[in-house]
Amino acid sequence: MSEYVLVLCTTAHGEADKIARIVVEEKLAACVNIAPVKSCYVWEGEFKQDREEQMIIKTELGMVEPLSKRLLELHSYKVPEIVVLPIQEGHQPYLQWISESVKRNY
Repeated sequence: MSEYVLVLCTTAHGEADKIARIVVEEKLAACVNIAPVKSCYVWEGEFKQDREEQMIIKTELGMVEPLSKRLLELHSYKVPEIVVLPIQEGHQPYLQWISESVKRNY
C-alpha cells in the first residue's frame, strides 16, 4: 500500500478556501488544489446539479484518519465526499516534501 495519498473532497462553492487553509496550517495535508466542478447527483430523491469546488488534498496515509475527522468538523455537508486514492509512484523529491510538510504525531 502507498505511503502517500490523494484525498478528494467536494465542497459548496466558496467553502474550500477556508477548509484548505486550516488543514494545511494544521499540517494534516501538505497541499490542497481547488478546482471548480459541476456535480450531478441524486440527493433525498431529487436530481441535483450544483457548482461545487473539488479539493485534491495531498498527504500521507497515516494522516487520513485525523484529516477525515477534521474535514467532517469543518464541512457544511451532512454527507461530505471523502475519498482516498493511493499515489502509486511520484517524483521522489515531491513525495519527500509531502512527508516533511505533515505532522507525524497524530
